[in-house]
Amino acid sequence: MTDTIRKVEYYYTTTSDKPGEGARILGALRDAGVNLLAFHGFPSARRTQLDFVPQDGPRFVAAAKAAGIKLSKPKTVFLFEGDDRIGAMAAILAKLGAAKVNATASEAVCTSARFAGLLWVKPKDVAKAAQALGAF
Repeated sequence: MTDTIRKVEYYYTTTSDKPGEGARILGALRDAGVNLLAFHGFPSARRTQLDFVPQDGPRFVAAAKAAGIKLSKPKTVFLFEGDDRIGAMAAILAKLGAAKVNATASEAVCTSARFAGLLWVKPKDVAKAAQALGAF
């Protein structure tokens, strides 16, 4: 199976960096029936930034608002997946490099025979990256 790379919207929020905050926020979204395609959390300036890639953007935004979660405006990230193999991530980054686009962040995971992850580029490079990656 070939790799699939999609250009998708993500949102983020920041919250206090204390135990249980991620569970509280994700629990509120779960209770509202929100499905996430990806989730990413990391420390940021003594707080925690949580990135959400929702399956249904309007439903996600409504649920976050109802739960009192302040969100960023929608931003773009590339969501990729494919059959795992040696060098899978290297091939994706090579396409960006050949197009002279710098990745600002990336992450990938492997589960059994599949790999998936997220890839961020600067907003000014989204169109060029989408073309280089064949993202839809």
